[in-house]
Amino acid sequence: MTLAGFITYSGALAIAAAIPGPGITALIARALGSGFRSALYMSFGLVIGDLTYLTAVVLGLAMVAQTFGTVFLLIKWAGVAYLAYLAWCFWNSGISAEKIEAKRSNGGVVSGILSGLAVTLGNPKTMIFYIALTPTLIDLHAITLADYAVLAVVTVLTLIVVLVPYLALASKARWFLQSPRALKRLNRTAAAFMAGAALAIAGRAS
Repeated sequence: MTLAGFITYSGALAIAAAIPGPGITALIARALGSGFRSALYMSFGLVIGDLTYLTAVVLGLAMVAQTFGTVFLLIKWAGVAYLAYLAWCFWNSGISAEKIEAKRSNGGVVSGILSGLAVTLGNPKTMIFYIALTPTLIDLHAITLADYAVLAVVTVLTLIVVLVPYLALASKARWFLQSPRALKRLNRTAAAFMAGAALAIAGRAS
């Protein structure tokens, strides 16, 4: 992989991670209910979950794409449809103060990491990013062990850069996350990013 390829991947991952979804909602809830440290532990679990998907993609999807081209194309279009659906949902509702309040929780290091891992592994938005978008950003057939190691490091650093400010702000700015007007703006921005991602995948899903 080239430097441009790593930069493109990290940029796409940063946008995908920053878009509010189940992971961000759970992280904000953790920060609101349990504070910065507990939410930080949860973010570690989110990162581990992303690394799990990245590893699965690198190890398995290259073979799937080569052997089952039509199936792989259908998966991509399913990703387009799902992102478009998420865009519609966030434009109309998305994250609400009630949803955040309902998901407050407490716990230590292990609890935080496991909950973050569970959220990521069950997060359709994360699945779609790695299954539908990542293969359009990197050549899965040409990845070496060194490339994978760099991708893993880039993934960890990118997610930390995106997630830590979220939980830091959430642990301090409770008033912002309880404001209907602020949440509406956040949801509309998320909807725009999701729609853009769907269009980007549709443009390359061939």
